Amino acid sequence: MGEGRDTFGSEGRLEHGLERHDLPPERTPKLVTERFRLTVNGAETALEADADTPLLYALRNDLGLKGTRFGCGSGQCGACFVLIDGHPAPACDTPLWSAAGKSITTVEGLGTGGGLHPLQNAFLAEQAAQCGYCTSGILIAAAALLAKNARPTEGEVRAALDRNLCRCGSHNRIVRAVLRAASKIAP
Repeated sequence: MGEGRDTFGSEGRLEHGLERHDLPPERTPKLVTERFRLTVNGAETALEADADTPLLYALRNDLGLKGTRFGCGSGQCGACFVLIDGHPAPACDTPLWSAAGKSITTVEGLGTGGGLHPLQNAFLAEQAAQCGYCTSGILIAAAALLAKNARPTEGEVRAALDRNLCRCGSHNRIVRAVLRAASKIAP
């Protein structure tokens, strides 16, 4: 780790397995906080945190945006996807320092003026969310697709959502919902 940084990983554990509270106070490493500016859902915000804090933790714990979910913790399941400068990215393994100065969109930021995004309406109409845990990440990935390609084919939708896991098996309804939203968005 760099000079001045503690030796805690993203789970709050020391590299050798001890937790912070396992150490006597005089040996407990101090967290080095920095100030970061982000644009989240169109609003400028600043927060103080350790540079290696996962973006997911900052969104949920510091900014109160609970729509982005913690799934696997290693960027493999898609439950934590957010848009960073328009590109879907796993917030669970994106350190805060790499998101600084960028535009972040969470599922809460997809709608406009208090209304739902066409994708959100289509998910409701197609009953695409079964348990709903993966839904925010899938909506984010689908929004990125539709921003690049307003008229995707079924194959393009499936490819765009390939990194998103849904354990309930709602894949076909999800694909139908994305295609429905595309038909409402595209001229």
